[in-house]
Amino acid sequence: MPQMAPLLWLYLFMFFLASLMLFIVMNYFINPFKKISTPMLTTHKSQKPWKL
Repeated sequence: MPQMAPLLWLYLFMFFLASLMLFIVMNYFINPFKKISTPMLTTHKSQKPWKL
C-alpha cells in the first residue's frame, strides 16, 4: 500500500539512529587493545652492551 511507505522510511530511519547510537556507545565503553609492553623488551634496554 502506498500510504505505508512514509512509515516504512520512518522505521528505517529510527532503526538507523538506534544502531548508530549503539555503535557509538559500544565504542565509548570498549577500549581498543593497548600496546602490550613485554618485560623482555624493557630488560634488553636496561642491560649494558658488550664492550670489545
